[in-house]
Amino acid sequence: MRVSTKPLSSAGPLHDYAGVWERKPVLREVYRDLYDRLAPECRPGTTIEIGGGIGNLKQRLSDVVATDVQYAPWLDCVADAQSLPFATGAAANIVMVDVLHHLEFPTLFFREAARVLRTGGRLLMMEPAITYGSTLFYRLFHHEPVRSSAEALVEGTPNRHRDPYDANIAIPTILVTRERARFDARFPELRIVRVVWFAFAAFALSGGFRPWSLLTAGAARRLMRLERAVEPLIGRLAGFRVMIVIEKRAVPGSL
Repeated sequence: MRVSTKPLSSAGPLHDYAGVWERKPVLREVYRDLYDRLAPECRPGTTIEIGGGIGNLKQRLSDVVATDVQYAPWLDCVADAQSLPFATGAAANIVMVDVLHHLEFPTLFFREAARVLRTGGRLLMMEPAITYGSTLFYRLFHHEPVRSSAEALVEGTPNRHRDPYDANIAIPTILVTRERARFDARFPELRIVRVVWFAFAAFALSGGFRPWSLLTAGAARRLMRLERAVEPLIGRLAGFRVMIVIEKRAVPGSL
C-alpha cells in the first residue's frame, strides 16, 4: 500500500468543520444516521475512506484508512480520489460521504475504485439527492450549484489547481438515473446493487455544518425515526440524500 503524507492544501477548512461538529449535537445525530446505514453494507476487511474530512468514520468502523485531498493531522494520508496511492485489490470497501459530487472527473475515480477493490468488495457513497422534494431547497438555500444538464462520466485530465470544494450536487443523481446504463457499460466489473433515497426535513432543518439549527438533537432523532418509516414510499420523490452501493464482481474472461 503506497501512501503519501505530504500536505496538498491547508487543513484550515477541516479544522473549522471539526469545530462545528463538536459544538452541534444535532449534526452528530444526523451523521449517526448516515453511518448506521453505511456500516451494515461494508464487507469485512480494510476500508479506505475517500474525503475523510474530520475523521468521523473511524469512530464507527475498524480497520479504516482515512484519506483526503487536503492535509489534516488525524488523517492517514493525502490522496486524490482520481489517482489512488493503493495497491490493486487492497481494499474490501471504499467509503465516501459527500465526495462524488466534488470530483472533477468521476470516471477516473471509478476506474481507480475498480482497481483498488478486491473482487466482492464494495464502494459505498452517501451523496445529495436531487428529487422533486429537494430541488428547490438545494437551488435556493444550498451554496453548491445544481447543474442537472451535466454529464457524470466525462473524461479529462484533472486540474491540479482546481478548488477541491468545487461541486455539482446533481452528479450522483444523474449517475444512478440518466447515466446508469452508461455506467454499467463502461465499468462491467462494477455493479450498482442498491440505491436508497432518504432524508427529509431533519436533514434540511439541522443546518448541516452551518452554525445554526432549527432542531435539537432529540427532535432530530425522533423525526428521523418517522422519516425512516416513510422513505420506502416517498424517498425517490422527496429524498434529500441518496446512498449508492456498488459491488466489484469478477468479469468472465478477465485475469
